[in-house]
Amino acid sequence: MQVHTLDKAQLINEVQFGTQLNHAVEGGRRADFALMLAFLSPDHLERTPVDPAPASEQTEADLRAYFELPDPQPLTSTKHCYDRAAAQADAFHKGGLSSSQFLHELKPTALTFPPLGTKGMPEELYHNLSGHERRKLPPTEDATIQASPQDLYLSLIQSKRYAEMYHSA
Repeated sequence: MQVHTLDKAQLINEVQFGTQLNHAVEGGRRADFALMLAFLSPDHLERTPVDPAPASEQTEADLRAYFELPDPQPLTSTKHCYDRAAAQADAFHKGGLSSSQFLHELKPTALTFPPLGTKGMPEELYHNLSGHERRKLPPTEDATIQASPQDLYLSLIQSKRYAEMYHSA
């Protein structure tokens, strides 16, 4: 029975002691101070912040629109980043470093250019795989059917002809 009463006696915050904790420190009463600290809950998830964080009403997009900031620099490359990087390299060769930096500030390129065609793996790891292991990897891009109704009609006629040839033989 005493165990349950001790569990309920645990305090969450030192504010619940009032000035008793301060008086124990000032008076040099180590036993009282140690007892009060023992009553505090050791679980950090129970501790409530004294001042709650203010709720953010503005999103990053709203702030970017308000301050007229461009889109942030992308972390990984997209199909447009390769064109931008080529334009920056051309600007560097034609106008020097300052024109390349100016072009980068107008339209920043990605921070990283991961290798293409490695199914999301690092290049060293992908090239270390055998051909059989590469075929077992799932495709990262969705395979959409590139067919038209005319192609479908032709393939149906061919499959019908093959079926007639093999079933009659």
